Amino acid sequence: MAKYFDVHPDNPQPRAIAQAVEIMRSGGLIAYPTDSCFALGCQLGNAEGKARITEIRQLDDKHHFTLLCKDFAQLGQLVHIDNAVFRAIKAATPGCYTFILPATREVPRRLLHPKKKTVGVRIPDHKVAQALLTELGEPILSSTLLLPGDEEPLTQGWEIKERLDHQVDAVIDSGWCNDVPTTVVDFSSGAPEIVRRGSGDPTRFE
Repeated sequence: MAKYFDVHPDNPQPRAIAQAVEIMRSGGLIAYPTDSCFALGCQLGNAEGKARITEIRQLDDKHHFTLLCKDFAQLGQLVHIDNAVFRAIKAATPGCYTFILPATREVPRRLLHPKKKTVGVRIPDHKVAQALLTELGEPILSSTLLLPGDEEPLTQGWEIKERLDHQVDAVIDSGWCNDVPTTVVDFSSGAPEIVRRGSGDPTRFE
């Protein structure tokens, strides 16, 4: 059964955050809120965690996983980014955007798009997600919590606990969560290409 953490949305309890992060450090998979919607998350090096996300969501090998970053210092270690792209992304973060960029050697090969060698990165504007990132001290391997057959992501922690009780190790609930995934912008060719229109305003990249 998954552990259930009910945390404050603006001031998440440090003890609960520390316990959730310890579950990740022990190889666990968590469901947690972000500024766009709930996500599944584990440590970058957790191959089994990635496989569990793939199984829960029934993803194919072309799916872009997202590396959730605390700040630009973390993001810059994971992707190659030139000055023009840096300025465009900097102006839109933190926020509800995922950016697809060429990955550096810091990113495990199994997380890369098989042909493009790219990965998704983002910096969330959400107190709970940021608290997890601060406590963990490294990016979180993430994917939107959109279950097969569902048209929209789940928004309630108790429902996630009910439906995924034996598939995840912890659920972090901070109240109602947005149900619109991030806007995805592909910068891998240098120019922005909007792959998915979501909760972030896409007009700045058009």
